[in-house]
Amino acid sequence: MTVLQLVPSLESGGVERGTQEVANELVRRGHKSLVISGGGRMVSGLTKGGSEHITWPIGRKSPATFLLVPRLRRLIRERGVEIVHARSRMPAWIAWWAIQGTPAHFVTTVHGLYSVNAYSAIMTRGERVIVVSETVRQYILKNYRACDPARIRLVFNGIDPRAFPYGYRPAQFPIPVPQGKRILTLPGRITRLKGHEDFLQLLRGLPETVGLVVGGEDSRHIWYARQLRRRAPPNVIFTGHRDDMRDILAGSTIVFSLSRRPESFGRTTLEALSLGVPVIGYDHGGVGELLTKLLSEGRVPVGDLEGLSYRTRQFLAAKPFVPAQHPFQLEQTLRQTLAVYEELLRVSGDRG
Repeated sequence: MTVLQLVPSLESGGVERGTQEVANELVRRGHKSLVISGGGRMVSGLTKGGSEHITWPIGRKSPATFLLVPRLRRLIRERGVEIVHARSRMPAWIAWWAIQGTPAHFVTTVHGLYSVNAYSAIMTRGERVIVVSETVRQYILKNYRACDPARIRLVFNGIDPRAFPYGYRPAQFPIPVPQGKRILTLPGRITRLKGHEDFLQLLRGLPETVGLVVGGEDSRHIWYARQLRRRAPPNVIFTGHRDDMRDILAGSTIVFSLSRRPESFGRTTLEALSLGVPVIGYDHGGVGELLTKLLSEGRVPVGDLEGLSYRTRQFLAAKPFVPAQHPFQLEQTLRQTLAVYEELLRVSGDRG
């Protein structure tokens, strides 16, 4: 196969990691892997894995981005691309128009619970629509009735247990913290809906702990990030973006997921649980789905600050049991994703 994936950038994040993981697996199996993005720190790892990266501003939300359509159509024809896999809305629109008149198949992955409108509907137009959780599948069925359920394929985001081995602990915690303090960690870029204010409120009542806010500032929310820092209690540390998340998660006492808007999956939640670290999260979306399956006592009603404090104190007093095995394995994710590609090629071959 020759597979082209499209993603806005390769800077950081779960979508970007998923793109790289599929690209590496394609190469490992002897297929041709191409990725178009606006670039980023993950490009070098992608190309080292044997994929070809093409730097285009494919994710720029501007009418000018549609000028890439004929360019992409030529590339699809010249490279013999058989599968075009779009993982974000603007790249999906470009891909949708570019594949017209070519034999390439169109695949989308719905990574988020997008706003319901015509712009987002492009993510449900794939010949196969991959969804990363049951939460996403139900969201599409409820809000996009034009999407035939027969085109939807549920492929849970999985992680490599070798990258996040159960029981792993770093020899030295990568961030200087006061000795003897238990560490409460909230991962995620600083935006208004990620629950940072709830986390700070929790830490005000737990001065015997240290709280880590791990994530870079979203360029659209710099003022908000500054306000958070000003209001933060003295036991909170803002780390900024980190490339050593495994060691931070593994060295934490509890990891939190407190987004006020439901997440589509909750990759960091799964990474922490895979390491054996308990997670407390708001009980909705993909995070609630994961916790229901793997650590049901970690669920807290959305916005229930009293319940959040109570559950945190419970976990600090007695660490809950986190199961060593879970079904969300990267190997299965990759196998099922490539099976979607192969299914489309098989169907078109049968028709031919």
